[in-house]
Amino acid sequence: MTATIALVDDDRNILTSVSIALQTEGFLTRVYSDGESALKALIENPPDLAVLDIKMPKMDGLELLRRLREKSAIPVIFLTSKDDELDEALGLAMGADDYIAKPFSQRLLIARIRAILRRTEATQPAAEGDPQVPAEILERGRLTMDPARHRVTWGGINVTLTVTEFLILETLAQRPGIVKTRNQLMDAAYQDDIYVDDRTIDSHIKRVRRKFRQVDPEFDAIETLYGAGYRFSDE
Repeated sequence: MTATIALVDDDRNILTSVSIALQTEGFLTRVYSDGESALKALIENPPDLAVLDIKMPKMDGLELLRRLREKSAIPVIFLTSKDDELDEALGLAMGADDYIAKPFSQRLLIARIRAILRRTEATQPAAEGDPQVPAEILERGRLTMDPARHRVTWGGINVTLTVTEFLILETLAQRPGIVKTRNQLMDAAYQDDIYVDDRTIDSHIKRVRRKFRQVDPEFDAIETLYGAGYRFSDE
């Protein structure tokens, strides 16, 4: 089934270019130039996923997400300015699924959309007559990861990760003690031949560590091996 993607941004150039790119990839698109006009449409006729800019007139993306979450659980990706870490953290806490900093690669956005839609599909109940395959929950020491529900806990406390961060951590945790190179982590987190440099993976690792240290200041399960990569320790 063809997925429908809603784009909400006050930059018409972004709306046009991203809409064309998504349609070329086989998606249906709806576009809105501000949060106020988008809200009613997103609730009354929900898309499969919404891409929201944070900085918009009339109603910004954070307020739009807050009101949307009162009525709907559709997946949401935020478009943020490069240095808006506070907005990113707030958006994820409010129920966004991922964020991408501007300026962004359209191929990267499409890859993130596909990843979130795959995870959303995995959480849907099986059709009548179809076999129900239970989701495999990953447990490593104090870490528990539920891929189907995109849920992570550390010592029973929820840790909110983006899709990219989840995939990187999952790749490390699947084989504790085994070193994963940056290229291996790139392959796990960025599919469809998306290229990112080493610094991007390092930045994601820093964010993951920071989020876990917010619930456990002593968190040290992700080890850096300089010149080699990273590994997860469940000891």
